Amino acid sequence: MLSSDSLKKIDREVAKFPAEQKQSAVMAALTIAQKEKGWLSTETMQEVAGYLGMPPIAVYEVASFYTMYNLKPVGKHKLSICTNLPCQLQGSTICADHAKKKLGIDYGETTQDGLFTLKEGECFGACGDAPVFLVNDREMRVKITADKFDQLIDELQKA
Repeated sequence: MLSSDSLKKIDREVAKFPAEQKQSAVMAALTIAQKEKGWLSTETMQEVAGYLGMPPIAVYEVASFYTMYNLKPVGKHKLSICTNLPCQLQGSTICADHAKKKLGIDYGETTQDGLFTLKEGECFGACGDAPVFLVNDREMRVKITADKFDQLIDELQKA
């Protein structure tokens, strides 16, 4: 069950839309639920669906479409690298290979210590600053090289 605090936050998002269109707040509701729970279990998505008066499959369709939603537990730090063509042309594939080797994981996996999950992402809208990593769905790191990635990992391990 979502906390009363999370439900109040969802209510604030719902209030931004006409009463008959409260399902328009589904993305915000999923973000709030994920922030509380760490990931979106089937039960959590069903709760969001019930709260917004939506079929559970409609909520799942949204959650499974966008890479910012975690459908399974992730590490403390989720690192998403853009692998669309502009980033690939600027070295994201090389950077991704370095990240996989350094962390000892592949896309969709989490390090043994639970600190890092590596994900492949879609365009983050920063093609001019490629290659791009998104840290915990919030912080963008641009023009990433192997050295900059290593610095990022060191920084996150100390945090």
